[in-house]
Amino acid sequence: MGGRNLLSRVSLIALLLGGNCLPAAAFAQDFVVPDATYPSLPKRAASAEGLVPAGWVLEAQVSGDLNGDGIPDLAFVVRQTDPRNVIDRPGMGESPFDTNPRILAVAFRSGAAGEYVLQLENHALIPRHENPSQDDPFENGIAIERGGLRVTLRLFMNAGGWNMFTATHTFRHRNGRFELIGYDRSSVHRASGETDDISVNYLVGRMRIASGHISSDKPTKVRQATLKRRAPLTIDAVGDGLDFDPER
Repeated sequence: MGGRNLLSRVSLIALLLGGNCLPAAAFAQDFVVPDATYPSLPKRAASAEGLVPAGWVLEAQVSGDLNGDGIPDLAFVVRQTDPRNVIDRPGMGESPFDTNPRILAVAFRSGAAGEYVLQLENHALIPRHENPSQDDPFENGIAIERGGLRVTLRLFMNAGGWNMFTATHTFRHRNGRFELIGYDRSSVHRASGETDDISVNYLVGRMRIASGHISSDKPTKVRQATLKRRAPLTIDAVGDGLDFDPER
């Protein structure tokens, strides 16, 4: 799908020099993350705000045509605001630590001046922030481009890991559901400086893997691969977006 390196080389060098990779245990005290409870979103409303359930807040929203009728639709993310999910952790690491879960949702507009009708509510793609040694994986990373819904996540460990990456999943509304049509991931190992950029086009079943080093924009090795034929993956089948394996 045309890979994008979402982190500039300058930013990566700064992270390489400044990344803290002490063992995660050095940061942590034992704590318990409360179980998440997910409400059903309202089925229709005149705006994104009307689709937000009580006790949740609208965190991000984008507008664009997702079903090909020429009318802008809505993609948005809501996050719970339950204070019981905000954990006080004095000492090293993030404190207070907000573990409130998120819901990714899509609503189609029924006519140019009609209501927004809910089409999708997904609890898994944007993982819950449960590790205090890891940065929040979601930073308003949703977009609508060329009829596709793009969701970008980030893995960065403040302790307990050297590898960091950004990953973008691209979905299109096909066959009455949202199917994965593209996956792009840019990663770097903060100790060695080695990089890997993966770009997958599920519509044609092809994957490109480019390996290199932070010191150069040019890859040292590029490999093309053909994916095994399989049924299209729905957004629910993808699961946790950070744990997704494009070759599974």
